[in-house]
Amino acid sequence: MQRKNFISSLGFAIKGIKAFFSLELHAIYHSVAAVAVIVAGIILGVNRYEWALLIIAISLVFICEMLNTTIEWIMNLLHPQHHKKAAMIKDLAAGFVLFSSFMAVILGIIVFYPYIF
Repeated sequence: MQRKNFISSLGFAIKGIKAFFSLELHAIYHSVAAVAVIVAGIILGVNRYEWALLIIAISLVFICEMLNTTIEWIMNLLHPQHHKKAAMIKDLAAGFVLFSSFMAVILGIIVFYPYIF
């Protein structure tokens, strides 16, 4: 077996990220939300600790969405027809995204509230 080098591994990862953004509509929705948060942070002048929290929240939502997409694709590959357990696994994975998005909104409120009110 041939050993992968760092450059080829990086290439595979970039290919996966490109696929995610080109094939998954929710990636666009999350990108729009992330840009809105970044613009709000710039306009409101949040401090570096708040930036760190916002970046972590944005990253967590994207990570969860990528995991959700991966799990959905695997389940669709394994069970092209509807399967009760596969559907439950996909629902649980979608819950990752919902929960992380909800927590990101709460964090956004905590960070931006003092600047707005």
